[in-house]
Amino acid sequence: MLEKTMRVNALYDFYQSLLTPKQQRYMNLYYIDDYSLGEIAETFDVSRQAVYDNLRRTEAMLEDFEVKLALYNKYMERTKIIGELRTILSQEDHVRSTAIQHKIAELENLD
Repeated sequence: MLEKTMRVNALYDFYQSLLTPKQQRYMNLYYIDDYSLGEIAETFDVSRQAVYDNLRRTEAMLEDFEVKLALYNKYMERTKIIGELRTILSQEDHVRSTAIQHKIAELENLD
């Protein structure tokens, strides 16, 4: 459950500008401000089911945006490669040079 929440939060960071203001408000209240479905429903004078349905549809949209645009995936790949580059920088000069060239090529080929 925590992993799913972290993923939704990350996708929301990347794609929130593609959502409607209402979807953004629901997502902010639920995922950032930690409101319950009931609290959100009361705030907007709708049913808990309406809030739940809106959040699930919005999560599905975020996943769809990621399938099409892959911004989060590319970010994660870049982060991984940067971590590997930091490890390489601690190696000896001759090993470091070749390894850094390889990692730079990986970064260039991500898009």
